[in-house]
Amino acid sequence: MAAIREADLGKGRAAWELWQQTAREKVPARANTSERLAVEPDLPRPTWAMAVRYSLFLLERKAPGPGVEVRVAPWGAIKILDGPASDPHNLTPPDVIELDPEVWLRLASGITSWNEEREAGRISAVGERDDLSDLLPL
Repeated sequence: MAAIREADLGKGRAAWELWQQTAREKVPARANTSERLAVEPDLPRPTWAMAVRYSLFLLERKAPGPGVEVRVAPWGAIKILDGPASDPHNLTPPDVIELDPEVWLRLASGITSWNEEREAGRISAVGERDDLSDLLPL
């Protein structure tokens, strides 16, 4: 399942780069965990949407497979990593990770770590493969 249309890859790349640049400007030097967890650039909603879709595309390319579904509502969901595919009755793989857009983009850009976001209660993950820390940042 594609998170972004091929025709939008250029727009997605630009949005992802803008999001990262703007977010990094908001991270104070020697920022502590709570400061990094609060980073949310003030950008238009379409920029956020394209940044999420493009970064999910990058993750999908990095770790293809049907075993883990990564959902970043409302803008995208992908399946990654080898493993059991979706149950044919409900189409949900055994491992599902759900993230809010700001959490996903902070993780994908390396502003925060998987453990920081998880300890803050911002990651919903079910299944044996509920940790993407080896794949992040992108």
